[in-house]
Amino acid sequence: MSDTLSTPVPVSSSSNAKWRFTGGFLAFAVLSGAAFYMTMSVLVPQRLRDIGIANSTAVLGSINAAGSIASIFIALFIGALSDRTASRWGKRTPWIFTGAFIYGICFWALSRPQSALLIGITYVLALVGLNMVQAPIYARISDQVEESARATVSAAIGAGGVIGQGIGTLVGSSLIEHMELGFVCAGLCALAAGVLSVLIAPREPSSKDMPKDTGKPLWKVVTESLTPPLKNCADFYRAFICRTCLIVAYQMVFSYQLYILQDHIGESKLQAAASIQVISVITMIVSIISSLVAGPIADALHRRKAPIIVACAFFAVGLAMPWIFPTQMGMFLFGGIASFGYGMYLSVDQALNVDVLPDKKTAGKDLGFMNIATCAGQAIGVAITSTIVSVFGSYVFVFPTAIVMTIIAAVSVLGIKRVR
Repeated sequence: MSDTLSTPVPVSSSSNAKWRFTGGFLAFAVLSGAAFYMTMSVLVPQRLRDIGIANSTAVLGSINAAGSIASIFIALFIGALSDRTASRWGKRTPWIFTGAFIYGICFWALSRPQSALLIGITYVLALVGLNMVQAPIYARISDQVEESARATVSAAIGAGGVIGQGIGTLVGSSLIEHMELGFVCAGLCALAAGVLSVLIAPREPSSKDMPKDTGKPLWKVVTESLTPPLKNCADFYRAFICRTCLIVAYQMVFSYQLYILQDHIGESKLQAAASIQVISVITMIVSIISSLVAGPIADALHRRKAPIIVACAFFAVGLAMPWIFPTQMGMFLFGGIASFGYGMYLSVDQALNVDVLPDKKTAGKDLGFMNIATCAGQAIGVAITSTIVSVFGSYVFVFPTAIVMTIIAAVSVLGIKRVR
């Protein structure tokens, strides 16, 4: 790939541009998070039980794992292609619009299937759309956002994701008796996420005059997109391990909230839905607070590692609450403390990932590779929980296992050398 082909577009430096990026990426994170968690934390788990799936915990884990594994390759390929897209709308924008349409349609379509297999296939297709939106959006941080503003923009993405999760689970649990309407809402949120991210953020400069490497066959493009960073990448992989382990811990519990409330706490379907609504409100409030605190402070102090260590500590304490107190209050404490920590982590996550990139010229591809941490974390997290529940018939051992993963994440980020 030629240097000319992959040179990033000019960085936007004005204060107005910084806040437009913050607003655009916040809109994406909130709406995308709402769509995803409305669907996969509430509507799909309940739908599996409504259609009579016997071991719904294991089936949900298999669906999540299949989608996560597929996302690994999708994110890598889309990230690499967006690095080399020549368009009057810019390198990333065409992918974002196309992905938003696929993402929205497929989340609505999840209301139709009557079998676990068809639900799984539709979900994987939805993740194709999500990654077509997500990989180019994250690459725009490297392309256009100044280093001094990255933690603030990253905080918007992190806070938006957790706020979106709160909104999604709140709306999903409110519509648990009206599933069709719930899936329609999820589809509309998914579509709006991509569209608004482009309309609010500063316009991406045209890349139509970018030279095309017409001599490179498709197979070579695919091979390059699947090649991980190999030079100057030790810190990149430490950040990769940190993200993977935290997402494993996160998915082990958050993906199974409905089942934990029903099977571990002992609540009925409607009681669990009401509890999720309370947890959702708690999550939104504490996530806003933690992100408002962590992101700007990280930018002001030019530090990334310290906020993440503190975030891991909060997250581990939150995970211990349902383990020590297997009650509704234990889940409320989990929602508050763990969400505060996770929101703090997400507020600097993207800034850290951009700062440890081995080569800015291949930001789309390398951030797509970093997304493997997200996808692998999701797949591993749900697999661990479903395995523990299948073997022991209980969620008791899920929480200490998730705490161990959080500790590994903290140790990993401590080893990063390039970033303070």
